[in-house]
Amino acid sequence: MSKVLSAVACNLDANILAACLPLLQESRIEAIEWSFDALYKIKEVPDWFRELLTAFSDENRLIGHGVFFSLFSGKWLPEQEAWLSHLKQTSTAFNFDHITEHFGFMTGKDFHHGAPLNIPYSASTLAIGKDRLKRIYNACGRPVGLENLAFSYSLDEVKRHGDFLDQLLEPVNGFIILDLHNLYCQLHNFDLAFEELIALYPLDKVREIHISGGSWDDVGNRTIRRDTHDEGVPAEVFQLLEMTMPKCPHLKYVVLEQLGNGLVTEASRLGFYNDFLKMQEIVHKSSNEIEANLFQTQEIVPRSNHDTGGNLLQTQEIVHKSNRETEVNPFHPLLPLPIGPAVEDLHLYEQQMELSSILETAPSNAAAMQLLQHSSLAHSDWKIEQWDPYMIETAVKIARKWKK
Repeated sequence: MSKVLSAVACNLDANILAACLPLLQESRIEAIEWSFDALYKIKEVPDWFRELLTAFSDENRLIGHGVFFSLFSGKWLPEQEAWLSHLKQTSTAFNFDHITEHFGFMTGKDFHHGAPLNIPYSASTLAIGKDRLKRIYNACGRPVGLENLAFSYSLDEVKRHGDFLDQLLEPVNGFIILDLHNLYCQLHNFDLAFEELIALYPLDKVREIHISGGSWDDVGNRTIRRDTHDEGVPAEVFQLLEMTMPKCPHLKYVVLEQLGNGLVTEASRLGFYNDFLKMQEIVHKSSNEIEANLFQTQEIVPRSNHDTGGNLLQTQEIVHKSNRETEVNPFHPLLPLPIGPAVEDLHLYEQQMELSSILETAPSNAAAMQLLQHSSLAHSDWKIEQWDPYMIETAVKIARKWKK
């Protein structure tokens, strides 16, 4: 296992950049995750931001994270073709270490205004997902990963998610971003134990971990955990990081995320700074323990460093360089990835549009549930009969928030 890097999700947002600046000035940030498709409203990337990305790109410390591809849309959309074209162009301009996307499909007719929601785990969605992942890889030429979803309609979906991810990633030999706050949402919302849920994920495929905060939402007489990214990291998520890292042999990045609307005040920015320090402490401690165990297992004696008076930064850079040069990336496809016409399921697409419309426009939660029962999703692979009413109400809130 190579050195695990402590990273931030750093985008062209004044509040995020202000929160990251002290960490950058102290040379604490070891890698940057950039949501490359979130600049659709910006005609020209400022030179200074491009220089920041290039500095990390040149050191193979830049990773790309997609938001808007809508991986499981049943219909192949012109916006997806444009997204891939943009990815190809961006991957030529920057040296990404890998590219990732969100699981699910985007609700809403506007490609950039919709909520990422779950899909039925069927042969059709599996074929669509595999096809789209191949297209992403062919566009960027870099290892491709998927992030686990925070939202699920039912306990059955939660328990099947890890295996479905594993099947999806097989053709591209892809990896998982294990978002631990997303996991925290599932643990709370479905009353699961950590060991029970984590055992359902292929942890040998985890190359990146996300940590973030969120919010609580009162739904009926229950409290639901939402992945809103607008608060600091809860203590429980730091505990999950400590418990999860030793289980992930191919982990390379741990990324701190927070949206700019949660970093408006000096207090919130200081909280972000302290969250990063705590994350980095856990990463370094866990990495050192894993490395020590590895050396013991392989009976390797580490080389001593007699130059104790050397420049610390220079020594650190040599270590980083050594790790970078000797690391073998295990997540490139094992075989060529030929692709034909885009896989589609137009009936699935109609169901997705119907679901989006119900969630966004139903006059009440009771009306949404009644409309679903009389929709094309009833008695289908969606298994809406198993959906938790509290999660349907949460989905209504999510869809309406994104619509605005």
